[in-house]
Formats: sequence, structure tokens, C-alpha cells
Amino acid sequence: MKSNANKKPIFVTGGAGFIGSNFILDWIDKTGGVVVNLDKLTYAGNLKNLESLLSDSRHIFTRGDILDSSLVQKLLIKHRPMAVVHFAAESHVDRSILGPEDFITTNIIGTFRMLEATRAYWESLEMDKKGKFRFLHVSTDEVYGSLEAQDEPFTESTPYAPNSPYAASKAASDHLVRTYYSTYGLPTITTNCSNNYGPYQFPEKLIPLVIVNAIKGESLPIYGDGLNVRDWLYVADHCSAIRTVLARGRVGETYNIGGNSEKNNLEVVHTVCAVLDELHPDSPVIPHAKLIKFVKDRSGHDRRYAIDASKVKRDLGWVPQQSFADGIRETVKWYLDHLDWVEQVQSGEYRKWIDINYGGRQLI
Repeated sequence: MKSNANKKPIFVTGGAGFIGSNFILDWIDKTGGVVVNLDKLTYAGNLKNLESLLSDSRHIFTRGDILDSSLVQKLLIKHRPMAVVHFAAESHVDRSILGPEDFITTNIIGTFRMLEATRAYWESLEMDKKGKFRFLHVSTDEVYGSLEAQDEPFTESTPYAPNSPYAASKAASDHLVRTYYSTYGLPTITTNCSNNYGPYQFPEKLIPLVIVNAIKGESLPIYGDGLNVRDWLYVADHCSAIRTVLARGRVGETYNIGGNSEKNNLEVVHTVCAVLDELHPDSPVIPHAKLIKFVKDRSGHDRRYAIDASKVKRDLGWVPQQSFADGIRETVKWYLDHLDWVEQVQSGEYRKWIDINYGGRQLI
């Protein structure tokens, strides 16, 4: 039911990225509401993700930087949103190891400026509207550090112990968001999600990289022994979780969002290869698993992440709907049906960055 069609819009940062664009498509489809989308359009931001909304008045796009406080303030004042959903972030661990400054700038200073601009806007609202407003900060399970095989999954009370510049920058932004609730009363909520996968994911991340390399007959390099474990969350489930938290979550709270799908990297790659064997039998190398190649592990590679999402289930009634097997199949089918999208995003800035930093070699 599209119950929000007549309500004020929401303001989304990073809405041309992987999760952000999926969320905007989901929000407009499920609620009919208007989305004001601010995105800098860096290498991972792609308006083709939102091509279906090109002539849709419910999607209002502005190209700009969250560091530009003046622009953010103007957009907030002009469109009067009922919520800010903050996705915009540098998010790739490998990139943070090779060049951490962009992560500090975007994830920490950028979040600070978003909070300041939003606080000024929120304080200008009438009292009844102040209580309805929300600032939802989208974060990651990587802030909690690494688990051993026998450890219990992360809960919302797990101490932070980030092990990469990316994770540290997100941890810092989480703390900033918390302080704007405790110090200023800004009605913030934070979500910490596990590894997302699905349509429109930039092909430097594990699952799309495996799909793209495999159908070309190129090697599928896996860090270390391939036994690093992650909890995998289908992006459509993540979008439904954010909608749920935005609608019913308590201000000042944190909610862990997980997919109940702990898999090691080697298992993930074999699953993708098996689906490709079935759906793309004309690849240069069959079975696709022959392409797997183990490479030197990356620095500070966390061994295991696992999410305990019982709080969001207990308090808000949200649970993931997509099984890992079905989600992987849908993801592989989407990439096979959108190889033109893959070719477009693998050109230009992305390709130059890969050549400079990896010598043309793509690593997982």
C-alpha cells in the first residue's frame, strides 16, 4: 500500500550508489513517496541505476557533495523532508587501505556536516513536526571488528573494535550520530548491516566481481584461504529493513540488520560458479570453479562477521525474506541480463584506479 504518497519527501544521500539506488527504487515502489537524492556521482555512483525514474517527478536528483553544507541546507529548506536517510560513504576496504584520507573526509567530516545541516533544519521545524522527523544513519557490521569461529554474533551492545581505515571511519561516524541525539536531541537512528549483495552492486565487490570475471574466463582471485566468513544480506531485504526502522524504530536506538546467512568466501564463490554453470554454459571455461585462484591475503583481513538481528525482529517484527540460494540466483540472473551496465561502470575512473593500484589485477 502506497500510504506515504501525500506525505513530505525523504532526503537520501548517496542515492545513486548500490544500496542507495535500490532503496530509492524500493521506496517509490512501495510507498509512492517523493525522494530528494543527493549524490556526488563518484566512481560507484551511477544514475543508470535509476534510469527507470528518469521522467518520474517523485525522484528529485541533485549532483553534489555532502561536504557542501550550504547546498545541503538549501535542499533541506526547499524540500522540507520528513527524514534524512544517510547512505553516502566511501565503503571499500581495499581502497581505504591504499588511500584512507578519502574515507576520513567523506565518512567522518561528511557525516558531521550532514548532522550539522540537519540539526539546523530540524530546529527550525514546528514542535509537532520535530517529533516526527528522523535522521537514519546507515552503517556496517565492520565497526565491531572480527569474530572467532566460536564467538557469539555481534549485538547492538558489542564493543566497537574496527580493524581497517574504512571500519574506523564508519565507527567514528556512528559515534557522531549518537552524540547528536544525546547532546542536541536530534532524533537519530543507526542501522548496522551485514554484507549486502544484489542488483547494481559495483563490480569490485566479491559477488559481482566473480560473476563478471567468470563469464569472461578470467581468474577468480580469493584472498588467503578463502575461509573468511561474512553474513550475507540481499539488498531488497535491507531496503525493507530500513523502511521498517524509519517507520517504527525508536529514536536514539541502534538496530543490527542481518541476513541469517553466514558463508565463507570460498563457499560464496562456489555457489556463484554453480549457478553460472547452469545459466551461462557458454562461458570460455566450464565449470567456472576452475578459475578460482588463491592470492596473498590483504592486511588486517577480519576473519568473521556475524549479525544477531534479534532486536529488530523482536521490537519491529522485521526478518529477512530472501534465502541466500534464491538471492544469489536472482543476482546472477540480473548481471547476465545487464552486461551493458557492467561494461559501462567498468570504464573510466574505475578502470584507471584498478590499473594504478592493482596493476590491472582485480582482487577479492
